[in-house]
Amino acid sequence: MTALTLQQLIPVIQTAVGPVILISGVGLLLLSMTNRFGRVLDRARLLTSDLPAATAIKREHLTVQLAILYRRAKIIRLAIILATASLLLAGLLIISLFLAALLQVEAALLVMLCFILCMASLIASLVVFLLDLQVSLTALRMELTQAGFREK
Repeated sequence: MTALTLQQLIPVIQTAVGPVILISGVGLLLLSMTNRFGRVLDRARLLTSDLPAATAIKREHLTVQLAILYRRAKIIRLAIILATASLLLAGLLIISLFLAALLQVEAALLVMLCFILCMASLIASLVVFLLDLQVSLTALRMELTQAGFREK
């Protein structure tokens, strides 16, 4: 194993910039998801504290809302897990690039696999996140209907 020269290292760093930017972008997406997750948990805690004093009809309504919030929390958790897996794979991709250059081995298959899995995980995370948006809209529609609101 010979030491890498700066001239040999620069293309590796240039290649690694893409995954580094991906990490930054997915990190911001994760921030949004964790904020949404926190809001769902806060709302569920609030509704749970209202349960003991609720009338039978109100209790049934709260129970339905809590079931929806629990489902949403599980959906958002899955989106967070998939986005985190994408970040981990992007990190593994960067490490693979540098190790391949340092050890002077051909790692195209590993790099390609890491990138494909990273993107697949990110896409799956976004699809699951869209599912949460749909569930939250359905829950809102149900609440508005119970409150007597009608769409125009």
